Parts: sequence; C-alpha cells; structure tokens
Amino acid sequence: MDSKQLFDETALDCSKLITQRYSTSFTLGIKTLCKGLHKPIYGIYGFVRYADEIVDTFHDKDKKRLLEKFRQDTYTAIEEGISMNPVLHGFQLIVNKYHIETELIEAFLKSMAMDLDFATYNDSKYKEYIYGSAEVVGLMCLRVFCEGDREKYEELKYAACKLGSAFQKVNFLRDLRSDYEERGRVYFPGVDFKTFNNIVKSKIESDIERDFEEALIGINQLPRGAKLGVKIAYLYYLKLFYKIKSLSPETITQRRIRIPNARKFTLLISTYFGYKVGWN
Repeated sequence: MDSKQLFDETALDCSKLITQRYSTSFTLGIKTLCKGLHKPIYGIYGFVRYADEIVDTFHDKDKKRLLEKFRQDTYTAIEEGISMNPVLHGFQLIVNKYHIETELIEAFLKSMAMDLDFATYNDSKYKEYIYGSAEVVGLMCLRVFCEGDREKYEELKYAACKLGSAFQKVNFLRDLRSDYEERGRVYFPGVDFKTFNNIVKSKIESDIERDFEEALIGINQLPRGAKLGVKIAYLYYLKLFYKIKSLSPETITQRRIRIPNARKFTLLISTYFGYKVGWN
C-alpha cells in the first residue's frame, strides 16, 4: 500500500469508528453488506453523523458558523479531492467515485441548517426536512449500491426515498421527548407535544406504514451485495416501529424507546438465515 492509499484508508477507517461508536444497528447492517460496500457506506455515515452533531450537540458554540464552515470545507474537499479532515476526505472519495450529486449534499446540509432555525414544522417544511435529512442519505447509499448502474438507480430512487422517510419518522416518534425537552423541536406538523394523543399517534403511524410498504418493494430489487444489509436495517426499524405502535402516547412522551442489542443481534441472525434459504 502506497502513502496515498494509506491516507485514504485511514480516513475511511475514521468514519468506520464513528459509525461503530454512534450506531450499533447501522454497524450491524453494514457488516452484512458485500465487503466492497463497507467503507463507502461508512464514509457516508461519518459525514452525515458529524454534520448532525454540529446542530444537536455543541450548544455552547456558534453552530451556524460551525455548520457553514463544515459546508464550505465539504465542497472544497470534493473539488480538490483532498482534505486534512479525515471525515471529509473519506466522504469526498465516495462522492467523486460514485458520482453523488451536489444537489443531494446541498439538500442534506440545508436540512441540518433548518434544525437551527425551526422549532415547529408546517407540512411543506416537514417534507423538505425529511427529504434533506433522510431521503437523500438513502439516495447517496443507493448510488454506492448500484455501482454505476444508472438505470437501476433510477428504478429504485422512489423506494430508497420511502425507506429513508420511514426511518426518519420512526426516529421522530422514538425521540419525541428528547427533541422537545432538549432541543425545543416538534417535527410532526400540527402536533403539540403536550396534547399528543392516540388520534395523532395513529395518523402518524399510518403514514409510516405506507412508507415501509413502498420501501420493501425496492429492497427486494436491490443488487445482491446490498440487499441483506438494507433488509437488516429495514427489519430493525420495523421492529422498533411495532414496539412504539404498541405503546401509549403517554409512554412515548415520557421515555426514549430502544431495541436491546441482544434483540438486534437476533434480528441479524434470523435475517441472515432467511436470506440464505432464499427470501426475496
């Protein structure tokens, strides 16, 4: 391995470490992808995770300035093909190799900026936020999964967006309390945290169920190297969704809902063997 390869590999290893530290479920999913897809997806996750940390964590800093600098540094890294920030260097490698569109990156960063300006969301802002914060991340990953097959990418774009949308809405339900208490946010349009009830909860859940149904159609058409890992993530979030669905609105507003690591591992094993015996 020459010095440039070592630099590139080390940068992507940093994003791998970030993924492992921040998300056990995402890490499990990546491990079941074809090995050649691991580092590209780690590279995407490291980028989106650190952007999200800017707006959610550093409350004693000028977050707008930090995010804008991150944005400028991102585009500089992509244009120049190098960055001394290992997360951005790893990300630009993936962007340039898989031809990830600037529009997707810009939509993502715009949604991160929205978190600094909005506490409540109307319908149009809610849809815009979900597109930028979740759907485009699914599209970035889809670029990697399709490995240059433009026809396959276009065919699966809609389902990839629906999967990202489902995941994000489940996150919103799971984090309803922490988003409100720690960040003053309620993402669901027209929803008052203090009067969250079964009627509101059921409406949100019906919307999420439609997203899951439409996403599954696309998952079943993914290239073989990507299908199992995405299916793992899908089943994990579906399980989390069913758990949330079984709970009362009062419980949702009182605590964050989790799936134990042992259960995540069981999902991994059961899905792996299901894949081996030929599910679609």
